[in-house]
Amino acid sequence: MNLKTISPASPQPDSIAELNPSVESLPPEPIVVEYEQTPSPGSALPQECSENRTETLRYDPVAIEAQYGRAPLQVLGRLLRITLPTAAFALGLWWDRIRGRRQIKERRRAIQLRELLTQLGPAYIKVGQALSTRPDLVPPLYLEELALLQDQLPPFPNEVAFRFIEEELGDRPEEIYAELTSSPVAAASLGQVYKGKLKTGETVAVKVQRPGLARRIALDVYILRRLAQWVQNNVKQVRSDLVAIMDEFGTRIFEEMDYTQEGCNAERFANLYGHLQDIYVPKIYWQYTGRRVLTMEWVSGTKLTNLEAIKAQEIDAKYLIEVGVQCSLRQLLEHGFFHADPHPGNLLATPEGKLAYLDFGMMSEVKPYQRYGLIEAVVHLVNRDFAGLAHDYVNLEFLSEDTDLTPIIPALANVFNNALGASVAELNFKSITDQLSEVMYEYPFRVPAYYALIIRSLVTLEGIAINVDPNFKVLSKAYPYVAKRLLTDSSPQLRASLKDLLVKDGNFRWNRLENLLRNAANSQDYDLNKVLNQTLEFLFSERGVLIRDQLIEEIVKAVDMFGRQTFDNVTESLRQRVGLQQKTESTSKVVELPQSAEHIKRIWQILQDTPGFDPFQLAPLVPQFLMKPETQQMGQKIAGGLAQRVMARLIREVLLQETQSQGEKPSNGSSVKRAPKLVLPPAAAIH
Repeated sequence: MNLKTISPASPQPDSIAELNPSVESLPPEPIVVEYEQTPSPGSALPQECSENRTETLRYDPVAIEAQYGRAPLQVLGRLLRITLPTAAFALGLWWDRIRGRRQIKERRRAIQLRELLTQLGPAYIKVGQALSTRPDLVPPLYLEELALLQDQLPPFPNEVAFRFIEEELGDRPEEIYAELTSSPVAAASLGQVYKGKLKTGETVAVKVQRPGLARRIALDVYILRRLAQWVQNNVKQVRSDLVAIMDEFGTRIFEEMDYTQEGCNAERFANLYGHLQDIYVPKIYWQYTGRRVLTMEWVSGTKLTNLEAIKAQEIDAKYLIEVGVQCSLRQLLEHGFFHADPHPGNLLATPEGKLAYLDFGMMSEVKPYQRYGLIEAVVHLVNRDFAGLAHDYVNLEFLSEDTDLTPIIPALANVFNNALGASVAELNFKSITDQLSEVMYEYPFRVPAYYALIIRSLVTLEGIAINVDPNFKVLSKAYPYVAKRLLTDSSPQLRASLKDLLVKDGNFRWNRLENLLRNAANSQDYDLNKVLNQTLEFLFSERGVLIRDQLIEEIVKAVDMFGRQTFDNVTESLRQRVGLQQKTESTSKVVELPQSAEHIKRIWQILQDTPGFDPFQLAPLVPQFLMKPETQQMGQKIAGGLAQRVMARLIREVLLQETQSQGEKPSNGSSVKRAPKLVLPPAAAIH
């Protein structure tokens, strides 16, 4: 790892006030930032990306602290440039409300907010981008203005952009590209985009970074980090590690300033998720990409929030939202590499009806234990297992291991039962965060740094979904995938979670198995054969002993009852044939199958209705099933259980007949003293 200094002496211009007076000029003190040449362990980057990867910009809070700790006047000046216009805007809103002119001035105030965020810089523009996706939080006029922050910010001069292209790619733009638009087609928080064509004929998007980004963002992150430190040390109600959250944000936004890193992210994203149905990831052209210039495949499309244009193309926007939700679930819960900035400017509906991801600058990762913890939390929430949910918060690092969960469990039950109403599927992520804030304020919760970006990603995606369909519920769309993972994932964590879900107090909960199978069948890549194989593997493992015992008992009951009913039917048929008196309706026995048999019938029906089900594919599993020692043991226990039931019933019926004959009245009408009725215990349960 080596250190480089970004300063006015660097070939990269940090101030362009001379070229564009509207752009704020920063003081010329150098900022030390960190570069790293090797990919992080376990990043699973594609080979081509690794070969083309050079220096990667890294966030270093220690270096930034050392730099701005020696420049208090510079920090104070930036604080004034942030707080004064922000206070003026807030005062204007207050004055409008006092005078009763809030609605009249709403358009003007919305424009002022957009201009204020634009003036404050990239970190604040990202806040506006996140708000632009929340129609449930922000009035329509504000949404309309904030949406312009996604890709319609003021551009910087072409001469600066073209000089960056020449410095990064080694030649003038006209020598590299066959065509390049004379002005940007879009301008976002960190860069602007030109539409071009390579000399080989491919249409491309050329993204060029804004000048002076590193110093400007470093200063803002420093100020926000110091503010987070002060709040964390002085506001007792705040238990979350705000400094770690700010460091996570700083790490991601510094990575976003390195277009080489973004190209690597795009290729990794394509490898992991590009094969999913109706997901499209553009190609990166590495020969024309550097740290401040990114050349990628041009994707034509329409923003998901532009419903009229999408409808005119006969594209189903709701379906594409579901595609995005399914892709996000795999990002968060399967591979852990997720898009942390899915605002409408980064998601397009292509004319072919696919969902295209465009911007891969801000990405993050979820560790394996966090992925499994999130799945378990969804399962426990859906099934209202609040004790399990409380333990999930410990595993996910919201609570310390020594926290007393006794008062927290009923608090969670109270909060979520009030929020959920009749169905968990009606819950959205905003409701979850709103309801949790009540509990977190009262109990020692602390939000881990990794979770902040997850919530940002999910809440942003949900905001887009609500804009398309106000009744869209992300959780109801997510549970089929979670159910599929529970049934197919072989990890010990989810195997244990499945057992806890299906077995309680020694009883097998068939209705939950039905619900899991029914939901999993709606998952896109549900593999029923894998489920059957995993089921057999789990059933014959040590963890499946309890379920095997439950199955043995239910099979014994079902076979015994079926045998009794068959015997009675055969007996009645013989009586009819030999002319013996038939039993009256009142004395005939009606044998009902156990309730578990009804569950098994419904489960079989669910399997038959599952896409891809083929009963002939079960044939290879039969030999495996029969050869297992556990199968032979189960057979012996079933036979023993049936024998016990038959013998017990035979003894009861013989003694009952003898008792009844002794108690019959004689023909003269005098009564005969009945022998005491012998009651035998029922057949012992087989375990």
